[in-house]
Amino acid sequence: MPRPRQPRLTRQLIVETATALIDAEGLPAFSTRRLAAELGVRGPSLYNHFATKDEILDAVADTVTAAVDTSGFASRDWVAALRDWAWSYRQALTAHPNIVPYLAQGPGRRPAALAMADAVYGGLVRAGWPPARATHIGAALRYFVAGSALGSFARGFVEDPELYAAHYPHLRQAHRLAEHQQSVDEGAFALGLDALLHGLAAEYARTVATVESARPNG
Repeated sequence: MPRPRQPRLTRQLIVETATALIDAEGLPAFSTRRLAAELGVRGPSLYNHFATKDEILDAVADTVTAAVDTSGFASRDWVAALRDWAWSYRQALTAHPNIVPYLAQGPGRRPAALAMADAVYGGLVRAGWPPARATHIGAALRYFVAGSALGSFARGFVEDPELYAAHYPHLRQAHRLAEHQQSVDEGAFALGLDALLHGLAAEYARTVATVESARPNG
């Protein structure tokens, strides 16, 4: 009986397999040797497609970023665009939390990451934000989203009522947080995002909109 043929090694197959490995085993456990074994090939075969392990990680990170929707910056007001972007960004990162520490290092030369940064920055500048402030806003939202994707607040509390009852009376229900992980984490993200956007809208009205209205017509 003939042996089943090994799927042809491609960049896409390498990236998909690397993503699945990182999702399952974490970033520290990832190696080109482990990836090659999972693909059923010898290590040097990978280097026909990627020169280094970091190039593979860049490709994984950029694939995750490519799922983020930035279309709102071309069609919606800046507040709605930021909200849509933040939720889409969070969804992409929470689907692959183990790659977040690598992705959070910055866009580097990754095309999808640079395109996302360009869309956000360009949309804010078109809305009237000064370039420096647009940079600050994009960075602040990125910190907030990446931080929310790194871990779960609810899972940080052990499910042991005895631990809290004796010494932490205000945390008597903390052991139940893990049961409501999704609602707790999404609720916290929604609250924080609303607070950020309301604060930015107030600053925009106080500074940018005031400057625009003071300019002479024509």
